[in-house]
Amino acid sequence: MATTGKRYAAARSGVPVSVKFAPDEAVKLVKELAFAKFDETVEVATRLGVDPRQADQLVRGTVVLPHGTGKEVRVLVIAQGEKETEATEAGADYVGVEYLEKIQGGWLDFDVCVATPDLMGKVGPLGRVLGPRGLMPTPKAGTVTFDVGRAVTEIKAGKIEFRVDKTGNVHAPIGKVSFSEEQLQDNLGAFMDQIVRSRPSAAKGTYLKSVTVSSTMGPGVSIDPNLYRRRA
Repeated sequence: MATTGKRYAAARSGVPVSVKFAPDEAVKLVKELAFAKFDETVEVATRLGVDPRQADQLVRGTVVLPHGTGKEVRVLVIAQGEKETEATEAGADYVGVEYLEKIQGGWLDFDVCVATPDLMGKVGPLGRVLGPRGLMPTPKAGTVTFDVGRAVTEIKAGKIEFRVDKTGNVHAPIGKVSFSEEQLQDNLGAFMDQIVRSRPSAAKGTYLKSVTVSSTMGPGVSIDPNLYRRRA
C-alpha cells in the first residue's frame, strides 16, 4: 500500500478539508505549503462537464500567460528562405528544413515545433514520432503558420497549449513557486478565462466542475469554481 512522506503529510494537513478557496487565497497557500528543495512548478487542474469522446465537446486551445511559465522553451522552426531569417530574429533555437532528417535519426531536443504550411508535407510523415510526444505542429495551436516570427515570440513569452484528456480534465502549468503571488494570480486568471471562453456549445449542464492548484510535490488546493462560472 502506498504511503506519503512526512513532509507531504505535513503540507496536506495545512489544507482544510472540503474548503474551496478564492484564487488569491489558493495561490498563497500553494506557495506556503511548497517544501521541495527545487523550484516547483505550479499547476492548475480543471475538471470539465464535457464528453471528450464527442468531437463537438473537445476543449483545446492556447493562451499566452502574462508572466510565462518560468521554463526556458526550446523552439524548432521548420521553414526556409526569408522565413528562416524571420524565425531566427524572433529567437528560435533551431531553424531549418535539415532538422527533419535529424528528427528521423532520433533527435528531439526541443519543446515546441513550428512549421510553415508549405512544408507540412515534409513534416507530416514524422507524425508517428512527434504526435505521441505532443510535438506535432497544428493549425489549432498556432504552430502551423507563415507568421513564424509572431509564433516564436508568443511561445517564448509564455504561450501554452491545453487539451482536455479522455477523463474530462485539463492540466496546465501556470508558473513556478518562486513567482510572486501576483504573477501566479495573473497567469491563473488568464488560463481560466480561456477555459471559460472555450466552452463547447454542445456541452450541457455544469461546465466547470472543479478547479485545483498545486505545486509539483505539494497537495492540491481547491478553488471555488462558481467564481469562474460567473464569467461565462
